[in-house]
Amino acid sequence: MAVTISAIHNAPEAQSLGVAVVGAGYWGPNLARNFAAATGFELRWVCDVVAPRARVSSAVHAGARAAATLAVVLADPGVAAVAIATPAATHAHLVRACLEAGRHVLVEKPLACSLAEAEGLVGLARQRGLVLLCDQTYCFAPAAQRLRVLCREGALGELRHVDSVRVNRGQVRPDIDVFWDLAHHDIALLEFLLAPDDGVVAVAARGADPLGVGHSCLGTLTLYLRHGAQAHVRVSWVHPTKQRTVIVAGSRRTLVWDDLAAGPGLRMHAGIEAGADGQGDAGSTPLALPIGEPLAAVVDVFGAVIRGTCAPPIGLDAELRVLATLEAASASLAHAGAVVQVAARRTGLA
Repeated sequence: MAVTISAIHNAPEAQSLGVAVVGAGYWGPNLARNFAAATGFELRWVCDVVAPRARVSSAVHAGARAAATLAVVLADPGVAAVAIATPAATHAHLVRACLEAGRHVLVEKPLACSLAEAEGLVGLARQRGLVLLCDQTYCFAPAAQRLRVLCREGALGELRHVDSVRVNRGQVRPDIDVFWDLAHHDIALLEFLLAPDDGVVAVAARGADPLGVGHSCLGTLTLYLRHGAQAHVRVSWVHPTKQRTVIVAGSRRTLVWDDLAAGPGLRMHAGIEAGADGQGDAGSTPLALPIGEPLAAVVDVFGAVIRGTCAPPIGLDAELRVLATLEAASASLAHAGAVVQVAARRTGLA
């Protein structure tokens, strides 16, 4: 996506960009910490409808002020960008308000709770020449970066299957189900790892609501990829232990990423065909990875995209494909796990 910086926020690279973080609950303080530490940003505001929470979060960072409404933040001409970490159901109207006020936006996933809403926001950002970035934090992890290179350069051979487990006893979201919350990460990771013509074409979903909250709290997805491979995703808010693993299996090599491992988190094994007779796998090989916080990389990229010095590594079209896949999953849930085709995204947004 070509980035045109609004003249009102067109500053020399040496000048810091004023930023506000909206939402001081679970994820917002992490964003505030990274913006406060980042070169090229000035954290000016932390905003939350729960005023004491905003005051506590802002007090940690010198120079940051607390606000209880977005209007206060947008009235500050020194705010060039806004980072949004509020409940998913609020994303669409908050992002739209910021874009209409001429601010660049970084928003936590999902961009919106429907594909149509998200397409409208993407169109508005492009029309206004503003940067809109959806925070796909896991795709910025060093392991994901290495996985992408190995997948794209063909080191795994032909893709055979992908398995992902993302379970824990976690926060139950009242506004979205576990698929829109947790599986969003895994679908986005697939978009990031695979070539564009290897993407998801259909999905089948099964879910359960043991807590009685009105939507799925755990479930599984089967994602059908364009060239015959499948991906399987298991997600849960009610699992007694936390697991974050991704297996990408090819004909020549298989990669296993354990995001919670104490030692090397990314290991290479023999592929499916190499190990089919039980003789081809002599163990696993750990892959060396750089150390770095993924969210810090997200913040750095956001600043670079605003300044026009790089293109976003995970563009808005990828987020729209993720949302199209999630809508197909919702349709599958409503039809007892039937296979549902992923709708082609409407064109004309660029």
